Amino acid sequence: MDLISRLAVAEDVATRAGGLARRYFEHRDTLTIEAKRTLQDMVSEADREVETLIRETLSQEFAADAQLGEEHGLREGTSGLTWVIDPIDGTAPFLAGLPGWCVSIAVCDETGPIIGVIHAPMLEETFVSARGQGAWLNGEAIRVTERFDLSTGLLGIGANDRVPSARVGEMLAELMAAGASWTRYGSGALMLAWVAAGRLVGYAEPSMSAWDCMAGYCLIEAAGGQVLPFQSLTKAGPVLGACPAAYDDVLRLTRLDDDTVWGVR
Repeated sequence: MDLISRLAVAEDVATRAGGLARRYFEHRDTLTIEAKRTLQDMVSEADREVETLIRETLSQEFAADAQLGEEHGLREGTSGLTWVIDPIDGTAPFLAGLPGWCVSIAVCDETGPIIGVIHAPMLEETFVSARGQGAWLNGEAIRVTERFDLSTGLLGIGANDRVPSARVGEMLAELMAAGASWTRYGSGALMLAWVAAGRLVGYAEPSMSAWDCMAGYCLIEAAGGQVLPFQSLTKAGPVLGACPAAYDDVLRLTRLDDDTVWGVR
């Protein structure tokens, strides 16, 4: 397995895909928008075309690798490696004209992500990581924060209709009662990258898909953080990534590892 060549391709294709997505973004009022699971779960031709660009490139470079993408599903492979692709994470802010969206690409083996690249075109930021190699933002090394914990820093939060809204409200109330400050930005992948960069002390979401979080998980682990194990690339699950000083407190307050609290996700 050639980690270095895959990392180079991942960064290059994420940047090129971001360029295509940005062109769609600049003409977003002309896009045809469809609802997927709910009216808040949207997709446009931009999502599909950007993922197609990524997949075609990966098929040319690494034909034996599997591919799993939000818009075009799973293509099996024989190498034991799977590329996990979210062409535009943060479709809602993308369509609303907000800058908080990104391209997210990971490579996973049987134990988890080994490469993670998140490119935010409108913010001109590219986060890159590889297992055992470190994490970088625009070429500069990054680490999770050692300055802040849950009581002094900012926690990222996400939620969707896969979990009961009342339970999400209870989680937020418990966090606030404990003195935590939290924010939501519209892209879970991007907020995970911000954990790796030390901007957030953590990010928690009761249910995410693998394409939303695998690149971010790689970044956080490579930057010295901790993550809640993700059970299956093909099944949604709880996500938590945080700096060591905040991880245990966030997990205790959110109980994201307790299915009796959150139910089927």
